[in-house]
Amino acid sequence: QVQLVESGGGLVQPGDSLRLSCAASGRTLSTYVMGWFRQAPGKEREFVAAITWGAARTYYTDPVKGRFTITRDNTKNTVYLQMNNLKPEDTAVYYCAAKMGLNSISSDSSYNYWGQGTQVTVSS
Repeated sequence: QVQLVESGGGLVQPGDSLRLSCAASGRTLSTYVMGWFRQAPGKEREFVAAITWGAARTYYTDPVKGRFTITRDNTKNTVYLQMNNLKPEDTAVYYCAAKMGLNSISSDSSYNYWGQGTQVTVSS
């Protein structure tokens, strides 16, 4: 069993930056693919980014490419999402998730473990 706890969300202005963290407990994350998803009000949850266990590969949805960076520190059992140049359309609850294997990496149904989410609001 893996427990995931996100932190780092908040209210920021357009153009600002935030770094989300996802701390894991229960098992080491080193063998899991880690992902970030988000859900805006009235919308379905959508894939944001993912990183493989050795951090050899990263994946991003097009709207965040060049602005968001996913990293992981397996020694701290933590995954990060650095978000730069935030836009109002980035407003959502952000969730961290973990899965085994590389299949369907952008599909939320393929992830086994989820955090409770952290709110990110981008507004002037």
